[in-house]
Amino acid sequence: MTEESNYRIQFVIMILILFLCFIINISLGSLSIPLKHIFASLIGSEPNSTFSVIITDYRLPKAITAVLVGSGLGISGLLMQTLFRNPLAGPFVLGISSGASLGVALVILGSGLFGGVIVGSLVSKWSIVVAASLGSFLVLIAVLAVSNNVRDTMAILIIGLMFGSITAAVVSVLSFFSSAEQLQQYVFWGFGSLSNLSWNEVLTFFIVYILGLIISIVSIKGLNSLLLGDNYAQSLGLNVKHSRFIIIISTSLIAGAVTAFAGPVAFIGLAIPHLTRQIFKTSNHKILVPSVFLMGAIVMLICDSIAQVPGTDYTLPINAITALVGAPVVIWLLVRQRKMMF
Repeated sequence: MTEESNYRIQFVIMILILFLCFIINISLGSLSIPLKHIFASLIGSEPNSTFSVIITDYRLPKAITAVLVGSGLGISGLLMQTLFRNPLAGPFVLGISSGASLGVALVILGSGLFGGVIVGSLVSKWSIVVAASLGSFLVLIAVLAVSNNVRDTMAILIIGLMFGSITAAVVSVLSFFSSAEQLQQYVFWGFGSLSNLSWNEVLTFFIVYILGLIISIVSIKGLNSLLLGDNYAQSLGLNVKHSRFIIIISTSLIAGAVTAFAGPVAFIGLAIPHLTRQIFKTSNHKILVPSVFLMGAIVMLICDSIAQVPGTDYTLPINAITALVGAPVVIWLLVRQRKMMF
């Protein structure tokens, strides 16, 4: 019996939990929707009802976005922690989020330096997405250029942190010359949000996400080898440089897409891999990649359901909820297990 088959029951349970969380997420909000109307809307038997419009135009895209964001950040964090063999590494350690933040800052805050009429008129949902994507892409090109000339993996980690420091400095300068309204808009973007995505935006997000996910699946064999160190991985016939390139591409695509469409959502990418290892007790990425996918989606749906503050018109920042809900769980698991699996 293979190791994968030993975890079959756990995977079935997690899939059922994911489905349950997905339905609950759709049902909760300022208006509670009964389950019968949810299933009726999903199969199209109530096309013109108020419930159907709310579900298909607002809540279903948001729930799908939560699944993409949670699973994507979880897998990206797993890739980075394995590549750098560092439990504190996350999906944004390469400076991808910082590049996206700089792109958004140039659009929202840049009017303070480049003229309010010209730049301010460009601020829209798609302009922010494009700016974040371009910022992430430019940082990715820089990181790939560095990884092609640097043999030490830890050096890439440090250089990624330096890119983050540089972009943060530029954002600080832009903030200094910006108005209070512009700063507020930029801060709200930094809170992260899963709502207000149209179906076209969700589709675009999904396409980039799937591309990054496929690349991460291709890199599973290399990830298992890298756990033993670069030298041992080379002795097994692994092209470390090529594997590192593929892992960086996969992480950048997923993390860049998440940041572009949902903002810099924190905590999930760092904590979900650790939470999954504590539950599944394995370092085999054939098990970890699908389990992290499911765990990230489940946790993100739960956090989003809490952030909606059911029964009220308030929606709390998703970044605050992910940390407040998830961090105590991870602390409890680590204290209970008394050691970190890595």
